[in-house]
Amino acid sequence: MEIACLDLEGVLVPEVWINVAERTGIEALRATTRDVPDYDVLMKQRLRILAEHRLGIDEIQEVISSMTPLEGAPEMLDWLRERFQVVILSDTFYEFAEPLMRQLNWPTLLCHRLVIDDQSKVADYTLRQQDAKRQSVLAFQSLNFRCIATGDSYNDTSMLEQASVGILFCPPDNVMAEFPQFPVAKNYDALRREFARASLRDL
Repeated sequence: MEIACLDLEGVLVPEVWINVAERTGIEALRATTRDVPDYDVLMKQRLRILAEHRLGIDEIQEVISSMTPLEGAPEMLDWLRERFQVVILSDTFYEFAEPLMRQLNWPTLLCHRLVIDDQSKVADYTLRQQDAKRQSVLAFQSLNFRCIATGDSYNDTSMLEQASVGILFCPPDNVMAEFPQFPVAKNYDALRREFARASLRDL
């Protein structure tokens, strides 16, 4: 049995933090895992900026509620579901994801948790575990699943390396240059072809 393991932001939905940056005008929140390889460094930077500008979970959720999946993403997900078990492995947070998961017809999502204080401010975050995407793939492999994974950023690369086949989807030039071993799909049609090529079954 094969599992399709997908990153969320940048693969199926827009980047949440970029949308928050655009809505609030806080340019420093535009940084993502495409820019900063160390996730802990990135999140501490985000928490500091939120505190400085007194932004809480309510303001972030308001932005997310106005977002929609990337064009073609629901159809891509439906295509995968017909052919694979599908799991979304993301470094987002459950407190962010609900409006977007609803629009994608509730795929299975494994991600992290935020710590929200009694003033509705984002006080901290709790990782499911370190290097959770790779560890998830390892766990599936221990159950004799074969994993085909796709993502777009630095924080996806260990997952792609662990999977039987890893595919970069619309990556920035810096990630593509540093990880030339992975095939690159620049649209959903190309991603379908890469999954079909990677599968051991005739798709």
